[in-house]
Amino acid sequence: MQFSEKRNITRWIIILASFVIVALILWNTYTFFQIFKNEERVKMQLWAESLKTINNANLDTDIELPRQIMENNTTIPIILTENNKIIRHNNIDESDSSDPVKLKKFLEKLKKQNDPIAIHYESGKLKYLVFYGDSSLLNKLKYYPIALLLIIFLFGAVVYNFYRSTKMATQNKLWAGMAKETAHQIGTPLSSLIGWLEIMKADNVAATTVQEIEKDINRLQTITDRFSKIGSEPILERKNIIEETEQSFDYLKSRFSKQVEFTFKAPKGPIMVSLNAALHSWTVENLVKNAIDAMKGRGRLSVVIEEDSNLVKILVTDNGKGIPKNQYKRVFEPGFTTKKRGWGLGLSLTKRIVEEYHKGKIKVLHSEIGKGTTIQIAFKKA
Repeated sequence: MQFSEKRNITRWIIILASFVIVALILWNTYTFFQIFKNEERVKMQLWAESLKTINNANLDTDIELPRQIMENNTTIPIILTENNKIIRHNNIDESDSSDPVKLKKFLEKLKKQNDPIAIHYESGKLKYLVFYGDSSLLNKLKYYPIALLLIIFLFGAVVYNFYRSTKMATQNKLWAGMAKETAHQIGTPLSSLIGWLEIMKADNVAATTVQEIEKDINRLQTITDRFSKIGSEPILERKNIIEETEQSFDYLKSRFSKQVEFTFKAPKGPIMVSLNAALHSWTVENLVKNAIDAMKGRGRLSVVIEEDSNLVKILVTDNGKGIPKNQYKRVFEPGFTTKKRGWGLGLSLTKRIVEEYHKGKIKVLHSEIGKGTTIQIAFKKA
């Protein structure tokens, strides 16, 4: 038997054992509740007999014991009736006992809790009815199973969250390790490509061809740099965000179909922001590719940079299929995708780069079904 199978069996055994323990605790609690309830009924029967003894007593009768039995009941609420009229009550809050209307309502409540105890004349004719409720101890015991289940539920939730976070942390380490290994593996053929590029230059290959190949090699170096940074704290430098954004935009523009109309607008002067250039390039690439996918490879895409006194904002707008309002936040969740072939990692990764690494903000600024979407990134100026 494999280790994973043994672990699953052990996990199910623990779960089943937990259910059995909980069931036994609840059953014992129910049993104790019934025992206490029966004991309280016996106490009330003794109280009724004591009342009957006192009422039938003469000068020679010793009523000390019946009197003590009646006085010792300080927890069980009692209402004594004669011919459907309340003639006495014990252990009831003053707010209820002082108001006749509330007292009658309290009587109806006692009728639902326990069957009354009858006190008869010596002739056998009914004289009194003793209505009584559950004591404070019994009421506490009544809600104990609910409190127990709540505690177990909360404990289970804590254990589940701990297990889930541990599993996610392990997965994150695995993905980070794979990303770094990918970067390492790409590095070997990339070095070879750089060597071949130098040979092409020496052989006087057409300059435009060399330049385009050089751009792609630089792009591969950027991608390698991105993957190598996953799982590590990136180094932020003071960069001109207009220049960094436009470089990524121009590269993508030259690589996509002419059926997409690209527009880039930005202020003339430089805007300095604390950035990691490789990760910011990845952000722009993810947003542009996501917009083109939403337009199915045909439409208008614009990237606009705006600024105010403290912030610089990048707005990526497309005229694609749009996003329903109830999915504005979900599109940034890992695994969420509307594509038939997609992992749902692009926008979640973008959110992490923007918010965790650069301390910025990203959101769906506006979207309308069938008309398009605008996603906004905001960074503090450096």
